[in-house]
Amino acid sequence: MRDLTQENMVKSVGRALDIIRLISNSRNGMGVTEIANQMDINKSSVYRILATLAQYGYVEKDHEHEKYKLGYTFLDIGARLLESIDLRKEAMPYLLQLEEETNEVIHLVVYDQGEVVYIEKLEGTELMRMHSQVGKRAPMHCTSVGKAILAYLPEEKVKEILSEKGMPAHTEYTYTNEEDLFQDLQRIRQYGYALDLEENEYGITCVAIPLFDYNNHVCAAVSVSGSTIRMTKEKMEKLYPRMTEIGQQISLRLGCKMSFPSEKK
Repeated sequence: MRDLTQENMVKSVGRALDIIRLISNSRNGMGVTEIANQMDINKSSVYRILATLAQYGYVEKDHEHEKYKLGYTFLDIGARLLESIDLRKEAMPYLLQLEEETNEVIHLVVYDQGEVVYIEKLEGTELMRMHSQVGKRAPMHCTSVGKAILAYLPEEKVKEILSEKGMPAHTEYTYTNEEDLFQDLQRIRQYGYALDLEENEYGITCVAIPLFDYNNHVCAAVSVSGSTIRMTKEKMEKLYPRMTEIGQQISLRLGCKMSFPSEKK
């Protein structure tokens, strides 16, 4: 008797989930008869399940049209899920792939108060010294990760950051005026990746891509950094499409629904 009761409970839960899935695929909602016909179960069973789901806020009834649609409880659950997404955890498998494929230093950064903060660094296998370390901050105007984020922030926000932080030269290749930097940001949006050609440290070349969250807002960036001698034109050209692919995969894990720009020569 107990096994039969449990079986019925499992069946009811399964039907409830099927009903939720049906309703979620209907923009205008669905009525009891329509659901019963599609699921091939009687209307009284559908009504009881819908009543229970409505009680807990998972569905709502449009009394004017006698149809049910998803309730706002799903928004709350979805928001909690998105808030629980751990950027570092979601990105790590892809960072490890990049490290294995390139043998170079891999960075993951987030934007904070006009700067980037390193939250992960994989050292690669090539011997190279860099100033970066987890927890350290870096400027945005002269790092590939910083520019990758700047390119997708509102122009007013970019100007605010530059006004507050300035554009000090770290090397002779650093952009020190807004016009040149904004031209570079336009190129980044066009091609989907950012470059640091010894703009932050002499002898270091970096390629970075932006990451986007569930609101399609830029939230972080990933870079591959190596010796300028090793980062040849051939190696960089292979990196561009791979970086774009990695960025899209991580962004999808973060809930983003937007596609990256196509890689262009």
